[in-house]
Amino acid sequence: MNCRLTLTAKLRLALIERLHEAYEWGQLRLIKRIHALLDLADGKTFPEVAERFQLSAQTLRNYVTALILKGLDSLTYQRPPGRPAKLTKTQHKELGDLLDAGPEQAGYDVGGWNTVLIQDVILTKFGVEYTPHYVAELLDVLGFSWQKARFQSDHLEGVALAQQEWMTKTWPEIQALAKQKQAMILFGDEASFAQWGSLSYTWARKGHQPTVKTSGKRKAYKVFGVIDLFSGALFTQGHTGKFNSDSYQAFLLQVLAKTKGHLILIQDGARYHTSKAMQAFFAQHAERLTVYPLPAYSPNFNPIEYLWRKLKRAATHLRYFPTFEALVQKVEEKLQLFATLPDEILALMGKYCESLGTQAA
Repeated sequence: MNCRLTLTAKLRLALIERLHEAYEWGQLRLIKRIHALLDLADGKTFPEVAERFQLSAQTLRNYVTALILKGLDSLTYQRPPGRPAKLTKTQHKELGDLLDAGPEQAGYDVGGWNTVLIQDVILTKFGVEYTPHYVAELLDVLGFSWQKARFQSDHLEGVALAQQEWMTKTWPEIQALAKQKQAMILFGDEASFAQWGSLSYTWARKGHQPTVKTSGKRKAYKVFGVIDLFSGALFTQGHTGKFNSDSYQAFLLQVLAKTKGHLILIQDGARYHTSKAMQAFFAQHAERLTVYPLPAYSPNFNPIEYLWRKLKRAATHLRYFPTFEALVQKVEEKLQLFATLPDEILALMGKYCESLGTQAA
């Protein structure tokens, strides 16, 4: 029976309505059956439809025969007797891995999962039929939720690998070098403090949103900084111009002058950190300075970032600065305060090392 299945307009419409009901109720076998019948009616051959839906030719013939003889009454399935089968714990893990890999890896030509697809995976892979309601409960137990996806730039695909390499290879290398040379490990970065202020959460009466005056002036105070892993020492230098190689070199020369022994500097990949001028500077001071770059797009790998947050919360959040001088004075005041609180910085270092599975000393 390889001839084309012919449907009247009325019967086709009835099949489509029944298909919608099957989707609504999660009747997987019926969904597959109606789709197969509609494909045959659209001119697809029996072998093509059999391959698409993983059905035997005889099963397709039975579908067509039943439709001819009984019409829509043929589109029913009796619930099997006995207690419904359930997935085992091992199958739970297999299902979770399949869902993590995505529907395309499972052979579906779509980008995201829905309940019907997951029902089909469970039925096809494990031979167990679940209702849509129970599938939702099962997914909750397995730690899945219905949520919107987010974009991730394709150039970030290697970031996780780079971060893993930094934690497992580069960081132990840094610690070993620090021990060998009795060196300080300095995490460096820059921060900008805007004169127009910064907003944050605060307690206020309901219905009365707090307001903060702003000068609206687009001017900011720039600060270079490094913190030492072992002592909690903080070295900073304020700057009213732009961040560039010249100002960065001036800051590092200040740090070199205030310290003794070897320094290991960990920095991100900002252009003025990696410029030709800086490469020449690092080569000139290689006797006392070793530089390691952080992985790209990894601000959480630099604990000074957390210090900047604390500093901004103390210095600029919800504050009004009528003049640039007032901003500079407040930032410098807080910088001096944190410089006298090494335990605060060591606490940040401790959390950082804990996240890397190492110890600060």
